[in-house]
Amino acid sequence: MDKKLKPKKKKLSIREKAANDREIKKRELERVELSGQHTLFSLDEDWKELWKGMPEFVQEDLHPFQSILVHFDSYENRVAFSKLVNQTITDMTKSVWYPKPEIGKISDKRHVGKGLNPKYPVYIISKGRWEQRLTQRSLEEIGVPYHIVVEPQEYDNYAAVIDPDKILVLPFSNLGQGSIPARNWVWKHAKESGAERHWILDDNIRWFYRLNRNLKIRVTDGAIFRAAEEFVDRYENVAIAGFQYFMFAPRKAKFPPIKLNTRVYSMILIKNDIPFKWRGRYNEDTDLSLRALKDGWCTVLFNAFLGDKQTTMTAGGGNTESLYNIKEGEKDGRRLMAESLYEQHPDVTTVTRKWGRWQHHVDYSPFEKNKLILRKGVEIYDGVDNFGMELKVIEPENGKPASLPPSRKAVGMLPPKRDSL
Repeated sequence: MDKKLKPKKKKLSIREKAANDREIKKRELERVELSGQHTLFSLDEDWKELWKGMPEFVQEDLHPFQSILVHFDSYENRVAFSKLVNQTITDMTKSVWYPKPEIGKISDKRHVGKGLNPKYPVYIISKGRWEQRLTQRSLEEIGVPYHIVVEPQEYDNYAAVIDPDKILVLPFSNLGQGSIPARNWVWKHAKESGAERHWILDDNIRWFYRLNRNLKIRVTDGAIFRAAEEFVDRYENVAIAGFQYFMFAPRKAKFPPIKLNTRVYSMILIKNDIPFKWRGRYNEDTDLSLRALKDGWCTVLFNAFLGDKQTTMTAGGGNTESLYNIKEGEKDGRRLMAESLYEQHPDVTTVTRKWGRWQHHVDYSPFEKNKLILRKGVEIYDGVDNFGMELKVIEPENGKPASLPPSRKAVGMLPPKRDSL
């Protein structure tokens, strides 16, 4: 009996393979995030009591009711199907929605603010990136004041492209300890300024966003910084807070605007009088969060406020050369990072391989018992306060925003007035 011939598998082009890999990684990220990242809040309305007096947050589950594969035996049939569903389908199309979702264009929209800025000092730690200056450019565009902290041998390079008044020069250089000495220097500087907290940002953050109504829209001022500050200042025991990564806030998933008692990365608001310092060489953000949580403090990760951070180890400068370059015979950098955290916190950390690379996994469930403690005398506005932000379309002909239909407005007392800083 003749064996049936199996059809030859189509060989994907480099471009198609890269697109497939991106799609697989995106789905895996969504699965991981939905299975663990947001579970400290059940997906009912538990968070609404805490979120009173904060910007509107509506986030619905927009995942499909059903997904199926559709195969075409010819180009002509693909074109016919495309006309039938009234959507463009090409060689690169991976999926379509029916009916076509009315998301609309988001690149021409902004959450336009009224010039509100953070009340606590903002620091960017930077090394070898005076040409990219991603975070600095982003803060300049939205008008948020900042200090950029650099090593002395790079001052001239940064001063050539940044206002020297915004540059703070470290009293040391090339210590081979990554960003840790600079982070502790910033902490001391902020504390001596008399501020109760300080922001410390990585230098590779492209844009800042507000997430609402399943749309991630860029902001035009520092209102999300101020909103985060006012939220944590309600409580006496928030040690660390910060913004979620853009990639870890799936647009179509339902989750709350905040996540309590987890790690905070890269865009961090720190209470200056907590009894800790930065330490180690790798995973310093996670390590600091864990030490605070183990000591009974709370952390707050804002899913409603996002930063689009460039992927670690993909850009020159920073720690890429000093910490992650691996010599022949050494373990790869990601494995060193994962094992370093395990050595610091073996009780909650495991080391695994995901997406073809070494990763650490942290179990944050032991910290569910850490509860927010409201400060005495704090009164919370019982309604929605958008901190001056309004969703607008940026008109291409003149670059000025035009108003969109207003979203749901708060009823009752007016939100508190604030002065722009």
